[in-house]
Amino acid sequence: MNNKKIQSRINVRKNWYDYMWIFSAIYLVLGFFNILFAWLGMLCFIIPLLISVTRGTKAYCNRYCGRGQLFSLLGKKFGLSRNKPMPRWMVSKWFRYGFLTFFLIMFLQMIFITYLVFKDVRGLSETVKILWTFRLPWSFAYRVTDIPLWISQFSFGFYSVMLTSTILGLITNVLFKPRSWCIYCPMGTMTQLICKIK
Repeated sequence: MNNKKIQSRINVRKNWYDYMWIFSAIYLVLGFFNILFAWLGMLCFIIPLLISVTRGTKAYCNRYCGRGQLFSLLGKKFGLSRNKPMPRWMVSKWFRYGFLTFFLIMFLQMIFITYLVFKDVRGLSETVKILWTFRLPWSFAYRVTDIPLWISQFSFGFYSVMLTSTILGLITNVLFKPRSWCIYCPMGTMTQLICKIK
């Protein structure tokens, strides 16, 4: 009996990366206080790509992704999920690759706007764009004036991307199974493509 208890304790022992969901939650909160914290989100872009290129695996998605852990926690532990399967069209390749293409286009548009601010062609837009449509004034999170404006513009744009993808993830988390976002996540699709190539 004692051996079984000891074994069960060993099995539930958590690793440091099991708490990455805390990083994701803190990241979203920090964007309300200072938009420049949005740059930290680049780690969620660079690290998965590095792991997939160097190791040829999706270890980041399976083990280190704080957002996936957060959705899992909300869906399973707190019951914020209907636990229904996703529709077939949402798990299809054409939808995942189509969403990746759309996401990359929106990302390139954000880079282009940052470039225009860098070249002084347009001014800083102190807004966060949700779902690529709704502009929310976000000047309350902008307090830095002694850095180049393009750095701030990238922050507003990148935080928009991260907040939008989190909202989409929460919606699918509630409507379908926990971590439904992971099925069509652009980074997951991109790393999967890299792994296939390798």
